[in-house]
Amino acid sequence: MAENKKKTVCARTPMPHQDPIQRGKNFDEVALGYSREQALIEAGRCLQCKKPLCQEGCPVNIDIKGFIAHLVDDDLSGAYGIIRKTNSLPAVCGRVCPQETQCEGKCILGKKYEPVAIGRLERYVADTYAAESACEEVTDLSTCALEREDLKVACIGAGPSSLTVAGYLAGRGIKVDVFEALHEPGGVLIYGIPEFRLPKSVVGRELDGLRELGVTFRTNWVGGKTITIQDLFEEGYNSIFIGVGAGLPRFLNVPGENLVGVFSANEYLTRVNLGRAYDFPNYDTPAYNARRVAVLGAGNVAMDAARTALRMGAEEVSIVYRRSEDEMPARREEIEHAIEEGIQLRCLCGPVSFHGDNQGRLKAMTVQKMELGEPDDSGRCSPVCIEGATEQLPCDMAIIAVGTRPNPILLEATPDLALNKWGYIEADAETGETSIPNVFAGGDIVTGAATVISAMGAGRRAAKIIASRLL
Repeated sequence: MAENKKKTVCARTPMPHQDPIQRGKNFDEVALGYSREQALIEAGRCLQCKKPLCQEGCPVNIDIKGFIAHLVDDDLSGAYGIIRKTNSLPAVCGRVCPQETQCEGKCILGKKYEPVAIGRLERYVADTYAAESACEEVTDLSTCALEREDLKVACIGAGPSSLTVAGYLAGRGIKVDVFEALHEPGGVLIYGIPEFRLPKSVVGRELDGLRELGVTFRTNWVGGKTITIQDLFEEGYNSIFIGVGAGLPRFLNVPGENLVGVFSANEYLTRVNLGRAYDFPNYDTPAYNARRVAVLGAGNVAMDAARTALRMGAEEVSIVYRRSEDEMPARREEIEHAIEEGIQLRCLCGPVSFHGDNQGRLKAMTVQKMELGEPDDSGRCSPVCIEGATEQLPCDMAIIAVGTRPNPILLEATPDLALNKWGYIEADAETGETSIPNVFAGGDIVTGAATVISAMGAGRRAAKIIASRLL
């Protein structure tokens, strides 16, 4: 194993990427991944701290020091085994987690130098290691228990939290059925995150492993309509996990928002990703054609939408944001990639209205110029209108990416389910249990929009409690 000793600190190993000009015209993955040599060099930068703060920064508490120590020794199997003890989707998390504010943000090396590229190493291990069995692939176990006919759990929603629950329980012999409203499982991993950031084949590999364990995916089942909580209990399910996300879009409520060419980011990304519009005509889901695109918002979803629009053929794509670039909530890497690809940042601008032609199609939007005031509760400086300063921006498509809210269908069909003042499910922070006994919830439907790995952490906590009660 690697030893803790003083050594010269090398520069962080760069991640190979597609050329910006080339990648702006295709949906192939942007980050190409480390080679074995690059991974070993980067792993060698780890200080193997006695008190690894990086592990504290990980929502699922991966033994980061341990897996990197195995990687330093070129022990891929050992590294993978450690990661899988707490993370059921490492190939996904290595690509989309905000490591810079989580594990890497706590890295001691980062105080004087660049932190260890923990996410990149996690991706390398997950992509390179070939598991010998489905049990080893998608659970924390080397061998799985035989399925018990008297125990079964239902998961409503097939996103990261439910997939984590399914893998944990299935490996312990508990039958799991996952009910998904859409025609493919995967949740936001499939409909929200673009192919160039998270290839569908990576998600498919995880889903196939769950199927091999006996997990059943039932698609086109809408929680609260096609199936209810009460229905599931009457069908003999011992416990139910709700992981439906919070996919209902928020809008701006400004004039002209109903014009043809104004989309929510949810609708646009779902059409392109889940509907495979990026691969038209092989998939019969045409996308809306536009030359000038404005994306309202500056989170990761906004960056995904803007970069997707560019790849779908737009000549000019702009991010329109009320604050400055420094306040943008998106991952820094995503912002940098967008800029490299030619996405324009129009900061300190707030949308006022949309304008259409005589056929009701979007042709322009008016924005209010802003300046930064005092910090708000989030710690970011509040945008303040500059009186009389407006500008009209030509655009024939606008994508609104200003957040989401919970879909009320399942919630309204389950009146005994306690909600908080924002309309999200109230669940115990330690167990995930809701106001209904043996009904658990986790992910965005509890916390609001958050990260993939935080949803997985919630799923894992709930799965442990469910297993302890049933076994």
